[in-house]
Amino acid sequence: MDKRVSESRTEQVHIITQSDLNGYKRLFGGKLMKWVDIVAAVTARRHCEMNVTTVMIDALEFREPAYANDLVVLVGQVTYTGKSSMEVCVRSYVEGLDGKRRNINKAYVVMVALDENERPAEVPQLIPETDYEKEEWELGKQRYEMRKNRRGGII
Repeated sequence: MDKRVSESRTEQVHIITQSDLNGYKRLFGGKLMKWVDIVAAVTARRHCEMNVTTVMIDALEFREPAYANDLVVLVGQVTYTGKSSMEVCVRSYVEGLDGKRRNINKAYVVMVALDENERPAEVPQLIPETDYEKEEWELGKQRYEMRKNRRGGII
């Protein structure tokens, strides 16, 4: 059964503590990457209702820093589906006390669904509904083709 983008959308929230900071007192990039990977995995699992594995982070763009005591919100949504792969966009924001969000990171993560033998399994196709979701689908399709050409058809 095909699924809508909204059915697997995932949001995760963190308050940055001292242990999350690098030597410049900013959020450590590796920590944010870990959170991105987790949100992408949860989003993909919700979409396909199977275990998943990360195949690649296709793009990871650090736009602005985050600091101690900032509230970081990560939002994941499936943007494109292949036969067994799913592209998940994870956007990360710093949320102010007033509730306004400032985008600090965007990443596209490719996940693959796994069957009970840990082999790639077919995933439900995505139903993009809004103009934004349809645009992301088209761009995701282009990225899928580029990845396929780069890797010799593996993804």
